[in-house]
Amino acid sequence: MLLYIRIRTYINEKLMLALNQRRGYVMKKSYPYPSGEEKVKWVSTDWLEKHFEDENMMVLDVQPNVHDYIQEHIPGSVYLNEGLLRVPLKGVPTFYVPSESIQTVFRRAGLKPDVPVVVYTGIGSYTGWGNGLGQTMMAYSLVRFGHDNVYVLNGGIDKWKKEGRSLSKIFPKVEESSFTVNVRKEYFVEYEEFKAIKDHEDVTLLDARPSNVYEGQGPWMKPGHIPGAINLPWPKLMDDKNKTLLKPDEEIRSILKEHGITSDKTILCSCGTGREATNEFILFKWYLSYPKVKIYEGSFTEWTSYPENPTVTGKNPR
Repeated sequence: MLLYIRIRTYINEKLMLALNQRRGYVMKKSYPYPSGEEKVKWVSTDWLEKHFEDENMMVLDVQPNVHDYIQEHIPGSVYLNEGLLRVPLKGVPTFYVPSESIQTVFRRAGLKPDVPVVVYTGIGSYTGWGNGLGQTMMAYSLVRFGHDNVYVLNGGIDKWKKEGRSLSKIFPKVEESSFTVNVRKEYFVEYEEFKAIKDHEDVTLLDARPSNVYEGQGPWMKPGHIPGAINLPWPKLMDDKNKTLLKPDEEIRSILKEHGITSDKTILCSCGTGREATNEFILFKWYLSYPKVKIYEGSFTEWTSYPENPTVTGKNPR
């Protein structure tokens, strides 16, 4: 009975949101957003300030460099660098580490799969680095390896600081956990499956890289993009001045409509190394609740490591 009530509430909320969007109303979100059982949700800076001292919650700082964290971080947050997530495999430099390796890392960080963890990043105040992707990369990686309750701080530490909220230099005490990795293979496609399905009529393949490298020569050995990929640069979906802050819902939906992206198809998210694609994967899968979303983790780097694979230059997918 309780499950039925939750399902009905979730459906009613989605229907009301859609109706109000059609009428042009802007609804104030209730955080964590969206409601329901999604493994990734978004929280506001207001929400986090009210809850960051909750005993049953953790805050994870993934700023670009540890010195950024040392200089300033949200009080109580634990540092974890996203560089620990990937290592080379057979020469290709961007594959996820083995389960046993990341399990040790997550345990040392004190992560628990059922305890909510808020992930944030920003432009490091010490290094000046950062493009905002650290928090989507870490959010995706956490659920990929078995976490059940990840919150993304909409606006990151930059919005937090702009609003004059408190910062700290104190490192919290961390008790090692017993996190057990459970790789969720249903979230991603590997090379052979990707090749087999990418050109199906019911599949939309996205490339989240900047337009100049999608159309021409980037750092890869081949120029252009994977045949059939539609270019949707991930920053288009984010605030112009803060790449950790989502654009308003109506703007996001307008951009998707402009690119012909619809929820009835399987969405394959790709980019250069699989990092930029995490922004669009978590957006489509959990924020917009598209029913069929996958990420090609190998992306253009793996694709072009096979000399026989063609690429396409220019604006058109093919």
